[in-house]
Amino acid sequence: MTSSGTQVLHRHLHHTPPVAVGAQGLWIHDSEGRRYLDASGGAAVSCLGHAHPDVLAAMHRQIDQLAYAHTSFFTTEVAEELARQLVATGPAGTSHVYFVSGGSEAVEAALKMARQYFLEIGQPQRTRFIARRQSYHGNTLGALAVGGNAWRREPFAPLLMPVTHVSPCYPYRERRRDETNEQYGLRLARELEAEIEILGADTVIAFVAETVGGATAGVLVPVPGYLRAVREVCDRNGVLLILDEVMCGMGRTGTLHACEAEGVVPDLLVVAKGLGGGYQPIGAVLAQEKIVQAMTRGSGFFQHGHTYLGHPVACAAALAVQKVIERDGLLARVRASAVLLQGLLEDAFGEHPCVGDIRGRGLFWGIEFVRDRVDQTPFDPQLKLHAAIKREAMARGLLVYPMGGTVDGRYGDHVLLAPPFLAGQADLALIVERLRAGVEAAVASTQSKE
Repeated sequence: MTSSGTQVLHRHLHHTPPVAVGAQGLWIHDSEGRRYLDASGGAAVSCLGHAHPDVLAAMHRQIDQLAYAHTSFFTTEVAEELARQLVATGPAGTSHVYFVSGGSEAVEAALKMARQYFLEIGQPQRTRFIARRQSYHGNTLGALAVGGNAWRREPFAPLLMPVTHVSPCYPYRERRRDETNEQYGLRLARELEAEIEILGADTVIAFVAETVGGATAGVLVPVPGYLRAVREVCDRNGVLLILDEVMCGMGRTGTLHACEAEGVVPDLLVVAKGLGGGYQPIGAVLAQEKIVQAMTRGSGFFQHGHTYLGHPVACAAALAVQKVIERDGLLARVRASAVLLQGLLEDAFGEHPCVGDIRGRGLFWGIEFVRDRVDQTPFDPQLKLHAAIKREAMARGLLVYPMGGTVDGRYGDHVLLAPPFLAGQADLALIVERLRAGVEAAVASTQSKE
């Protein structure tokens, strides 16, 4: 199919992607008979791979029973059951769950929920959010405003609410040589507190952060103690902590919620992708009891809504995904696979002249590419190395998630790996083997243009 033969407004108007016609397990195949090993789960979505029989069966049962009911009239059994599951397994103090259709919607809902909380408790002067550079929180206007992805923000900047952005936790590039990881984390927490003081502590609603950074900078794992120090800063200043785990949550990093590994409980926790595993569009906000109680004692409702809130088939799919993860012990499998995948990546890329950093947790890994390993110089962005790696990987039957602008929104290239939790040893080895071949071909073609 050529670009002139489609009436779908695709992401890239000069290129129509292959037509996917089927998928099973870790593999997707297209209309031309090519097979692709899905090493990124799409965009870190397909945690159980494709066509899992338990999830498909649950969706069929729900469709036969009830496909849709608007939440202004009804709740549903499946939404209630999914909420009970998520509250029972959520961070301590979680009392309620708000269901939406994806990550951007979930972030929007969390921002509005945080603002309404302060209205309910009599602090309407709190109007400001603080977030981080090189972050990503979604593409709707509120989510885009708190996000720190410069390339995505730039065209729409005049439409965005003012948000203050502080430093990301990016030790590969921003930790000083005379600092330990712990000292670096504390410095970042002090930066946040200084910014709160500049704005006025009583004007700030929340600090918004990805627990483990996702697509924009390529899996930024927080240094030890950083998020605990951030939690303390927020508490001292009466500021809410919103953690975005749309990409890194729901088991992706080896614990159901990535914040578990940090010993931190946010006021609002945002999840999506791995919640439903791609079987239906769904996202959620997990709210602490104090947030919901403030609304209950005050106005008595959350002033927000969408047509497809708590969609029954989406909830059925998500509930089935979560039951499979729990029943089959997949969190432990993710942690075990992490050791194997890290070793494979380090063997393949640890001494590669164009690899600056390999970082990750669980089955969530990023590889940052550089032209010079010693001074960490990135490639010229006009070369679009990340796009070349994607292209060469696809030519070899491998799907990875690339991004440019890793360093500052313009410079830097990385690829992200997020294979399904069911990936076995042979699958992981094949992923790394094909990725190495794709990287070698992409680097060679890029260097020939310099």
